[in-house]
Amino acid sequence: ALREAGVDLLLFAGGDGTARDICAAVGESCHVLGIPAGCKIHSGVYGVTPAASGRVAARMIAGELLSLVDAEVMDIDEEAFRAGKVRARHYGQLQVPGDLRYVQAVKQGGRESEELVLADIAAGVVEQMEPDTLYLMGSGSTVAACMTELGLENTLLGVDLVENGRLIGQDLCAAEILTRIRGRRCRLIITLIGGQGHLFGRGNQQLSPEVIRAVGRDQIQVLATKAKLAALAGRPLLVDTDDPALNRSLSGYLRITTGYKDQVIYPVANPE
Repeated sequence: ALREAGVDLLLFAGGDGTARDICAAVGESCHVLGIPAGCKIHSGVYGVTPAASGRVAARMIAGELLSLVDAEVMDIDEEAFRAGKVRARHYGQLQVPGDLRYVQAVKQGGRESEELVLADIAAGVVEQMEPDTLYLMGSGSTVAACMTELGLENTLLGVDLVENGRLIGQDLCAAEILTRIRGRRCRLIITLIGGQGHLFGRGNQQLSPEVIRAVGRDQIQVLATKAKLAALAGRPLLVDTDDPALNRSLSGYLRITTGYKDQVIYPVANPE
């Protein structure tokens, strides 16, 4: 029920058994964080103390940048335990917010090199592209890096369409996009406007409310460097689609791709 309600963060208290139950119920479909309160805690989904879990949740509420970590769910192997051996077993993983990590594409002092980060982001996006899926490639230099990685021509201020590594549509308008993606599996790759933080409604009117609905919120992949997000100084991302109901549905926390297999979670403002 919590998963279907679209919670921004599922906080739970317990030990490894509880973590297994949560993993079985929600998998990686939502952000979770454990409050350690059990007798067995081998899983990496918990704060080091209950207070530490509270601090992470408070930082998330405050809009701070937090990395999204693939954390292991572990529990005692009961058969081995009955045989007198204490051995932890892997049962899955959960998506857990944690301290911001600058682990990829950085210079000394933890400062990002934009050129290297864009290459990291592009490599990760291209590696994860699925066959027979349409990819709407939005405007901006961050998405352009993905097109460069694919070896394809890019419309810097427009929307292109890619399938199976081939460019099948360039600089498409909203009506053309709808015609091409109707009834097909589709993902939208976009970035935000630096300094302003707009995702929709500024410079990408081709991505109309009808197009966004046809793609679906879960199929929108936002790309940004951590430096670009940090420059927003905690201000949430913005959407202005001329459709108030759609704007509301896009609010909440999004997973932002910030490097090669590296994500953070960041809020999108509720216009109300």
